[in-house]
Amino acid sequence: MRLIKLETRSPAETHKLGKRIARRIQAGDVLALKGELGSGKTTMIQGIIEGLGVGEKVQSPSFVLVRSYQADFEIKHVDLYRLDQAGVDGLHLEEIYNEDGVMLVEWSEHAGWLPGRVSCIQIGFCSNNPLHRRITISGPIQKRLE
Repeated sequence: MRLIKLETRSPAETHKLGKRIARRIQAGDVLALKGELGSGKTTMIQGIIEGLGVGEKVQSPSFVLVRSYQADFEIKHVDLYRLDQAGVDGLHLEEIYNEDGVMLVEWSEHAGWLPGRVSCIQIGFCSNNPLHRRITISGPIQKRLE
């Protein structure tokens, strides 16, 4: 499997990359974001949602678990950080997923399975600078970004 590997040098660049990714998103996409706490998953998703045309402030759904936004299609922003496998199962992601919309999942590694056409965005810290992030993109969205 081919991967896109990038490095951003600031939260603003991570946000901007999210906006670039948004231009390639299609209805039915599921973006699974993985990375340590504070790595920039929410920043990336804020850029994606803004890039999809949502004008309202995007907040992490850490405590409500799912936030919905409307653009040309429905966007579901899911945060699985606080959930174990039983909690994820109880969330019924297959019911939240809409093939006419987009689902963005933070802490996707907590889910054993995700519905839909899944692409993975892995965000990691770089040892050379605390603001730099190493980003790896794979799956259908990666092919559209090439």
